[in-house]
Amino acid sequence: MIAPTLHTARLTLRMPVMADFAHRQTFYVSDRSVWEGGPFTALEAWRIFASEVGQWPLIGFGPFSVDQDGVYVGEVGIYQPEGYPEPELGWFVTDAAEGRGIAAEGARAVMAWARQTFGWDHLDNYIDPGNARSIALGLRLGGTIVDAPGVDPGDVVIRHDLRGLA
Repeated sequence: MIAPTLHTARLTLRMPVMADFAHRQTFYVSDRSVWEGGPFTALEAWRIFASEVGQWPLIGFGPFSVDQDGVYVGEVGIYQPEGYPEPELGWFVTDAAEGRGIAAEGARAVMAWARQTFGWDHLDNYIDPGNARSIALGLRLGGTIVDAPGVDPGDVVIRHDLRGLA
């Protein structure tokens, strides 16, 4: 399975392609990846990217690459590698896209797609407690902090109720 193409007012969410890896590698080898367990080596970055994209044919969901006016600006998707208690809604934006509402707009589209496609009642975020910006975004998207297992001890788990979505 490959990712469907989703459209929002400003964005196109699509299947990742090899050219997108350069952006992910830049993120993963930088200090920006600290909340994801990084920084990582280039080889580790490749393995993370490949395993995330590989979720599409294996489990039917994964990351969407996000374009604005034909320019790659980030990634929003549903992740569930080995060890995740449930599918997770996650996001990443390039430096140039920070603070422009791109992750929020993409996340709303992915949540609606997940509800329509899988009929799920909720999606969770697993966020390092030091990642204040992602916690704030999860709450701004309407999620609530719940007492549920995350990926790492101490993760902030934010649950998004999808039942009101189309």
